[in-house]
Amino acid sequence: MVNTKFLTRLKQNYRDNESQRRQINSASNNILFEAKKTIFALQRDDLKVAKIKLADMEKNLKDLEKRFGAERLRREGPYRAAAEEYLEGKTFYLTITNKEITAVTGLTLDYEAYLGGLCDLIGEMVRYATNRAAAGKFNEIAKIKKTADDIMSQLVDFDLTGYLRTKYDQARGHLRKLEQMTYEIKLRGKK
Repeated sequence: MVNTKFLTRLKQNYRDNESQRRQINSASNNILFEAKKTIFALQRDDLKVAKIKLADMEKNLKDLEKRFGAERLRREGPYRAAAEEYLEGKTFYLTITNKEITAVTGLTLDYEAYLGGLCDLIGEMVRYATNRAAAGKFNEIAKIKKTADDIMSQLVDFDLTGYLRTKYDQARGHLRKLEQMTYEIKLRGKK
């Protein structure tokens, strides 16, 4: 014997959850796309566009949090990816504008998003340093490397595992590229 009222409630819960999932994933994909465009703008030194995009993403993330709650959002992979990419863009912006990297106020973002974003930031710093070197701005490379060193010296204490360990290992490889770049610049006597 089957309790049809139970199954009816179950079906409605499933439908409600699927509707929420589609809404969250659609909005998250838009945020992810905007985060990538923000990072691209920062690589081109377009701080004005990046600042506007960051504000828009923060507004959209807050709206999602208000509508669905932080716990519900964390169950969706596209949201987690968007939050991480947003944080990568945000920390990259803070780095370029010489501001302190700290927690984002007004949003409930978990440690995985922050740590993933910080690890990915190191890769963006390599690309940024490469662009600076190509433009002949060699004096900026040491500062970029110092910031990457500071971040990595903190991350080493986390003893990361799983997905975050992979991200950390990639960041460590990117730091080596910055070290090599700094070494070659010094060898060539560029300032």
